[in-house]
Amino acid sequence: MQIEKNVSLKKYNSWQVGGEAEYFVLPENMEQMREAEAFAKTNNLQITVIGSGSNVLVPDHGIKGLVICTKKFRGLHCSQEENRLFIECMAGEPKFALMKAFLKENLPPAIFLSGLPGDVGGGLVMNAGISEGLKPREFVEICDWLEVLRDGEVHRYHNKDLDWSYRHCRGWEPGIIVRASFSWPLEDRQDNLKQKTKDFSKTRWQRQPLDLPSCGSTFVNPSKDKSAGYYIEKAGLKGFQIGDAAVSEKHANFIVNLGNAKAADIKQVIEHIQQSVREQFRVDLRTEVRFL
Repeated sequence: MQIEKNVSLKKYNSWQVGGEAEYFVLPENMEQMREAEAFAKTNNLQITVIGSGSNVLVPDHGIKGLVICTKKFRGLHCSQEENRLFIECMAGEPKFALMKAFLKENLPPAIFLSGLPGDVGGGLVMNAGISEGLKPREFVEICDWLEVLRDGEVHRYHNKDLDWSYRHCRGWEPGIIVRASFSWPLEDRQDNLKQKTKDFSKTRWQRQPLDLPSCGSTFVNPSKDKSAGYYIEKAGLKGFQIGDAAVSEKHANFIVNLGNAKAADIKQVIEHIQQSVREQFRVDLRTEVRFL
C-alpha cells in the first residue's frame, strides 16, 4: 500500500475544488485499511475519510493529517435466505451498484437508490435518502448492520443500536465504516420496476443540474411542507454567483462549479443563502454538505 504526500483532492470530490491532503491513501482491502489506521496512530495524524466526495467541501488550504479515500475499497455479495435478499458490501461500493443488486430482483429500494450519488459509506453516515414519498426512501429502512474499524478491531452495530434521524446516523463513532449489510423481502417484488427506476432517474436528470460539478443538495429541507430549494428560489437567489460558484438556475438547492470555483467561493455562496433566507423568511437553513 502506498501512502502519498501532498496529493491534490480536486479529483476526489464532486465539486472539484480544494487543496492538498498532507498524506493520502487508497486502501483496497481490510488489511490495507488497518495499515492506514495504524500509520495515522503511529504518526499522531488526524484521519479524514472520504468516499466519492459527493457531500463534502474540501478547503482551499487542504487537509492536515491522513486522508483515507475509500474509492477502491469495494466488494459486493448477494444471498437469499428466508425469502429475503441480503446484500453485503464494502463502504466504497457505489450506491449505483447497490441499486443494481436490488433492481436485479425487482425490489423497490432500487428506485430511491437510483437518484443518489456517492458510495455506501457516505450513504450510511448521512442516512441518505430522497424527499419523494416512496417506501423505502432512506438508508435506515434497508440497513441491517454496519461494521466500523477502530484501533485495528472491527465492531458491528445493528440497525436498532444506531441513532437514525433525518440525514444523520450516529452511535457508531469513532472509527471508519468499512462494511454493511442491506436487505429487503423478496415477496415485495414489483412488476415494471426497471421502467419505474428508469423514469425516476430521468425525472431527476431533468430537474437537477447533473451536468455540472456540485455536491448534490446543499441544504437539508427545513420542513416537510417546504423544501430548502423553495426558500432559496423565493429569495430570488437562482443564478446568484461568487467567482465560479453559482446557485443553479435549474434547481436552487444545488450550488454548481462553473469551471474554476474555489472552496471559499462556495462557502460564501452558502453563507449568503443562509443569511438571505433567514432575513426574508426567518428560516435557518442547515447544510447537508460536510465542511472538512
